[in-house]
Amino acid sequence: MTKIIDSNTRFYIDINVETKKVIGWNYGQRQELTQKLSDLNQRRIFITRGQYNKLKKDE
Repeated sequence: MTKIIDSNTRFYIDINVETKKVIGWNYGQRQELTQKLSDLNQRRIFITRGQYNKLKKDE
């Protein structure tokens, strides 16, 4: 199943601030994204679609 990309789509990177490592990146609908991550050391940083596409290209 393909995810929908529209005006409600948010692209993000999940980072562990303790280890300073990128956990992963993804995108989803604004209404479906969790506001609080399970680990207190994790942060979600929202990025633009262009930045997300560059990450996917360099993967």
